[in-house]
Amino acid sequence: MRSLTAAALLLGATTLAQAEEVRVAVAANFTAAMKEIATAFEQATGHSTRISYGSTGKLYTQIVNGAPFDVFLAADQRRPALLVDEGRASAPFTYAIGELALWSADPALITDGAALLESGAFERLAIANPKTAPYGAAAMEVLESLGLAETLAPKLVRGDNIAQTYQFVATGNAELGFVALAQIALDPSGSRWTVEQSHYRPIRQDAVLLDGAGSNPAAQALLDYLQGEAARAVITRYGYATD
Repeated sequence: MRSLTAAALLLGATTLAQAEEVRVAVAANFTAAMKEIATAFEQATGHSTRISYGSTGKLYTQIVNGAPFDVFLAADQRRPALLVDEGRASAPFTYAIGELALWSADPALITDGAALLESGAFERLAIANPKTAPYGAAAMEVLESLGLAETLAPKLVRGDNIAQTYQFVATGNAELGFVALAQIALDPSGSRWTVEQSHYRPIRQDAVLLDGAGSNPAAQALLDYLQGEAARAVITRYGYATD
């Protein structure tokens, strides 16, 4: 019994000594899923995570300007590809494929999303900033596909990221808004229209290992974990597709 106890203590000490921290920049749409994944990852590996959430565009700018992140989970493929081309990142892969939804906190407001948008029977429509947030760019693609981009321009209110856009709608500052399906996948409240894929390009979200993180075992361990069955189950439950 003593030898087993000693061995267990030795194993625990060794694991603790090898544990590292991984600093992660995460697109705002993936906040809820990432919080759950990070907790499970820490429990499974002993590593710790330090996570910053924000719009993909702003996180990209921070990385280019030297922010000390190890891993970047973007909401698009373009910024990770730019980082790879610039020699700032490597090992890109798609960890989630997002969907867009038109959502209102009013359970009776949205019955036919396209028809509601065409009617203009609302004061404010929230979207994420299309210049920095891929879900905002996708929202503009939907409006352009419906021929409503110019008509509805005066009604648009823009959040810095998709999390702020969700808050605009949840607090009633906008009657409805385009949000990530993942933000409302586990919440049956309000009313929604899951936008048909024909109205916007697929939102493929890529992850990359950032330059200088190759010597941090926690960084590669997180990327490996994201591609494993446990993380993929969480990602799917939050309304994303996976390859």
